[in-house]
Amino acid sequence: MNEAFEDEYLDVLQNVEAGIMQVFREHPEMTDAEALQAVEGALRLYQAEVKKRNPPALRFSPLAQEAFDAVKAMCDWRLGRGELVDDSGRAVDLGITPKTMDEIIACLKRIRRSIELWSKRGGRQGYLNYVDDFID
Repeated sequence: MNEAFEDEYLDVLQNVEAGIMQVFREHPEMTDAEALQAVEGALRLYQAEVKKRNPPALRFSPLAQEAFDAVKAMCDWRLGRGELVDDSGRAVDLGITPKTMDEIIACLKRIRRSIELWSKRGGRQGYLNYVDDFID
């Protein structure tokens, strides 16, 4: 694994994984496969945008859809396209510098590799259980 990449983009990786973890904590039956579908769906969407192609038709199970929505919201926020809101619905300004599409795509690919690795090592929820220890 490329530690320099992970160090440079730790905040983005943690943001995206926090979105996945939020869904997992609300739905403990969620599997790594659903997390992977969400990440791959976001990858396909952003790659199509870079290539100026129509967005792909994405179909997900309900949990994968919820995870995709969380991943996309976090990626869009990191791209400077949206805002985060707190529990009361007020916008939260964390003063972040927007990332480029290439940076977001690279982060999604890194998370995809992590899901694949930890699923092989830990089974159906290997990635989710591993990352759960690191995300508040």
